[in-house]
Order: sequence, then C-alpha cells, then structure tokens
Amino acid sequence: MELNTTVTIDEKKSVARVALAGALNTDTAPGFDQELQAVVAQGLDLTVLDMKELDYISSAGLRVIFKAAKQTKAAGHRLAAANRKPHIDKVFEILKALPDMAVFANDQELDDYLDSMQSQVRGD
Repeated sequence: MELNTTVTIDEKKSVARVALAGALNTDTAPGFDQELQAVVAQGLDLTVLDMKELDYISSAGLRVIFKAAKQTKAAGHRLAAANRKPHIDKVFEILKALPDMAVFANDQELDDYLDSMQSQVRGD
C-alpha cells in the first residue's frame, strides 16, 4: 500500500497541515520522514498530522512521528495528530500505556502485534 501526503502551510498562523492517506509502514516511512523533516525545518509553531485517510501505521511510521515530535518540542514548537481512525488511535493508546517498556523482541514482532490490533478494531 502507498502513502500519499498533502502539505498545506498557513504562514500567517504559523501552522502546517500534513494530510496522510494510505499506509505509513516500513516501505513508506523513509520518504515520509524526509517530507516531514522539511516541514519541521520551517520552524512553524504547529505541525498537524491529519490522519483522516491513514489506513495503517507500523513501528517504522511511529518512529518517524516520534522523532518529529521530539524535534518540534526541542525547538519550542508543537506536533499534533488529528482525525485518527479508531484502529490508528488504538496504536497510540497502546504505546501511551507502555511508554518506557520494551515489550517486543524486535520490530517484526511489534509490527505483527500492531497489525493484529488494527485488524481487530477495524473488524477484519
């Protein structure tokens, strides 16, 4: 599955909206990382990741988002996620509940778990 992104910048309000559609996974994360880094580098007050059309997220996608969150926070800016579908929201809930705990042996085990949880919430 592919990932399509649309970036909209409102310089007057110092806000960037990055709309994601498709899958943010091992294949698409590197390209998204480059695109998101370019947005973050603009130094806007707020970057919003609009996840209304995001169908899947893996650990590789989460790493890109957490990296950007850390960078924006260090620069005194904010990164926000909006319009998360229930199965995407579930992934963020799982990680929020276990912030400092390594529960998976490797990335593949984590991705298998995240895939399973997202499938359950979607009703697949």
